[in-house]
Amino acid sequence: MDEVDAPAGPESYCPAPAAPAGRVAGPPYADCVECGKPTEYGVATPGRVLCPVCEWQDAQRSACSG
Repeated sequence: MDEVDAPAGPESYCPAPAAPAGRVAGPPYADCVECGKPTEYGVATPGRVLCPVCEWQDAQRSACSG
């Protein structure tokens, strides 16, 4: 693909995934999509929310192994 064929402007082929909005101070917490345990995110958080253990395991799986 040449620079001439590249899309112009802020358009993108793949939109960025929605990041969790952030941790909330109190309940109600969203359930983890992997194990079902409560997460540190609110129920209104968009995207795929994980509990701290599943977040860590997911990061280990997706990390570069060298």
